[in-house]
Amino acid sequence: MLYQINAHTDAQANQETKGGALKNSLRCERKMLVDTNAASKDFDVFNGDADGICALHQLRLHESRDATLITGAKRDIDLLTRFQSGPGDRLTILDISLDANIRPLREHLSAGAMVSYFDHHNAAQAFEHEHLQLFCDTAADVCTSILVNRYLGEKYAHWAVVAAYGDNLQHVARQMAQQLGMSPAQCGQLHELGTLINYNAYGESVEDLHFHPAALYQAVHIYTDPFDFINTATEFAVLRKAYAEDMLALQGISATWQAEACAIYILPAKAWARRVSGILANQLSVQDPGKSFAVLTARSDASYVVSVRSGQPDTHSASQFCSRFVSGGGRRSAAGINQLAASEVEYFTRCFAAYFEQVPSFITQTTS
Repeated sequence: MLYQINAHTDAQANQETKGGALKNSLRCERKMLVDTNAASKDFDVFNGDADGICALHQLRLHESRDATLITGAKRDIDLLTRFQSGPGDRLTILDISLDANIRPLREHLSAGAMVSYFDHHNAAQAFEHEHLQLFCDTAADVCTSILVNRYLGEKYAHWAVVAAYGDNLQHVARQMAQQLGMSPAQCGQLHELGTLINYNAYGESVEDLHFHPAALYQAVHIYTDPFDFINTATEFAVLRKAYAEDMLALQGISATWQAEACAIYILPAKAWARRVSGILANQLSVQDPGKSFAVLTARSDASYVVSVRSGQPDTHSASQFCSRFVSGGGRRSAAGINQLAASEVEYFTRCFAAYFEQVPSFITQTTS
């Protein structure tokens, strides 16, 4: 479903259509929030994954702004509650669910902020407002960076390819890359870059991450060409090494519950597991297309964070399933639950099987 709400004036609309260590980075962000909340009139609010970073990178290559960066780990979606805005402030919001942020969004608009919102998650509560410009497309083959790429007339399309790979839209990414005349080797490089930026976003908190997403964005933003980042950026080398080490820990991991059309994996309460949970879910969906998967990763409080990938997103939406649970949501092909109590795992398994398999009696338990 496509939403496009442009509530700016006609003159504005016409003009727009023409147109490192983690601790150090944390201190940097905290300083930015303290120093700029009183004076800055620009806020860039974005998901810390590949899609959010690449979407903002495209926009700021097109139009530079001295903005306060508001971001976090991938599951940090309460970003609009972390700052206050006032009359005339400009908010750019990227790749975070509108439905999950409806109250703070309305508060910012009521305060007089001007909001540009790009997203591909469910937006059932989308609304019109004179200060809101909303671009939302929930189609399974779209990510936020692709929306921004369209908005900018494909001006920085290479970065949209990176984001599509990171968001596990591999077929879409390959098509876009081919249209740009890329070789298979170049596609492989952008695939790796998208995977690594996305990998960096997964964790229970930013302390699990190798780079704070704000710091990684700033490192990426130095480069117009993604291949230059790959060839020269220290951050790329660090993430490549860390990713390889974490993926080694996955060897021997097998499904805890499985059926003909779906399977569930459970990972331990380890930082490496929290970092690779989404990557594992993506890899499983690529290796066995048409099959649905859930990856449950234990949190420090004994609950679980859940990543779900639907093998049949047109008929069995992952977001529709996850929305049945408190803190659940996402998009048709990929969704999640931020906090699933340990006491709910058995219930989750029954619901998952009933929804994706439709024959619950087929479920079998396996041992590694």
